[in-house]
Amino acid sequence: MTQPTDIRRERHRLLPPSENLCTALRLAVDGVPVLPLRQGKVPYGNCPVCAENACGGRPNMKTPGPCTCERPCHAWAAATSDPDIIGSPAWARVWREAAAVAYHPGGAGLTVVDLDHADAVAWARATLPATRTVATTRGEHWVYRGAMRSVNGVRDGVDIKSTMAYARWLGPGTGTMTALPEVVRALAVKEPAPVRPGPLAVTVPAQGGECRHRTPVFLERGIAMAEQRITEARSAIHATTYRTFLAVLATHGRCGCLTDTHVARLFAAAQTKGESARHCTEAWNNARTALGM
Repeated sequence: MTQPTDIRRERHRLLPPSENLCTALRLAVDGVPVLPLRQGKVPYGNCPVCAENACGGRPNMKTPGPCTCERPCHAWAAATSDPDIIGSPAWARVWREAAAVAYHPGGAGLTVVDLDHADAVAWARATLPATRTVATTRGEHWVYRGAMRSVNGVRDGVDIKSTMAYARWLGPGTGTMTALPEVVRALAVKEPAPVRPGPLAVTVPAQGGECRHRTPVFLERGIAMAEQRITEARSAIHATTYRTFLAVLATHGRCGCLTDTHVARLFAAAQTKGESARHCTEAWNNARTALGM
């Protein structure tokens, strides 16, 4: 015989809190919105009350709807930092059954660069500013302070998780969290900026900014990785070229370390993939304009 709802709730209330629930409550205290994940690292589906958006939630779960249901639903939008909801009887059984705890990075003002394999981690170490890192099963999460839009597959094995996304909680990680850099924001640019009228001469930014590079090897590895990114592109060569130029300029363009030789290497890689010299120049100048250089 099925137990009445109030009896089931009372039983869950008397049971000691699960490890997942304790983790979720600790994160909520720090203002981190959390949600439970089931097997397969996926969120729980809409509860029966909210099926077919009966609660008024918006389609495709892309934005939180006006739903007042306390059960975990609406995927990432179910994330909350309200301890009364997290610890409510409606969530108790779910936390016990959950395979993991996830959080909404954008809701906490964070961005996670999800590096899915060793090559992606090597690329990040050569290209991105250091920040807090969290070890994952196959790679690392690099966590920055600041939110942006989420984009999957910005390069092989690299996803950006921030707004309208969730990431597994795998512990606090190590290292000092730093501000979200322009080089990460640039990864989310899918299409090249519109071509602006004006001269097409290639300009290397003038010196004057503070150099953040640890050694000259850092710049060399960055240029080599950029060449590799262009060379390995299988489609959308023009967009890839622009995004790569944008990332290089965001990281190395303000301190005067770039030289004509570096730019020539990037142009050569792009032209080998079929880009014209004019398109390379346009992409470079558009990237400088986008960064205010």
